[in-house]
Amino acid sequence: MDVWVVKETCLDRDYELNSIAIKDGWQVVDIGAGIGDFSILTGHDNPRGRVYAFEPFPESYALLQENLSLNAVGNVATYDKAVGASTGVMLLKTTGESVQHTTTQSIVSGQAASVIEVQALSLDDIFRINGILQCDYLKMDCEGGEYEILFHASPNTLNIIRHICLEYHDGFTDYDHSDLVGHLQKFGFKVTTRRNPVHEYLGFLYAYRETGE
Repeated sequence: MDVWVVKETCLDRDYELNSIAIKDGWQVVDIGAGIGDFSILTGHDNPRGRVYAFEPFPESYALLQENLSLNAVGNVATYDKAVGASTGVMLLKTTGESVQHTTTQSIVSGQAASVIEVQALSLDDIFRINGILQCDYLKMDCEGGEYEILFHASPNTLNIIRHICLEYHDGFTDYDHSDLVGHLQKFGFKVTTRRNPVHEYLGFLYAYRETGE
């Protein structure tokens, strides 16, 4: 288990620190759920809310389900799927051991231990399948996938999202976080960013609508 990730999410509360505290009753989508640290914390602290968690790597997904059971969190729906530009088959490069699989290191080093084939959903289809009419909070930690996901989301989908908090990954695609800032601003979001103090290619992006909480 990646103890450092759990520390950042559950103890340091990185997502709250870089965005807003999630309110009970909110509908939350977690893209890149990993072993479930964010989803479990959010589901536990907001029992009247609903979390939709997406994690494509089999080892991480198994631990996500196990951790939900161990923590008796019942308001999180899990999906062993990636999220991408469109619905269909996606190939993911992986490095590392077990739950430390990541696409980021593969891109940085130019090497990958393996490639796995997974099923993927577009953000539009996630909302449609689950009947999500308003997404109160979209959390994303998907190793550079944030660009294609948000750039290919329809205006109707983006317009029903109230808050987005993501970790951006610059240098892994043809885009960087400034492109994402401009794109989201065109759809009425106010956007703030905070660069990672250690890794300059990483940082948090928070996008929100000034419509009250």
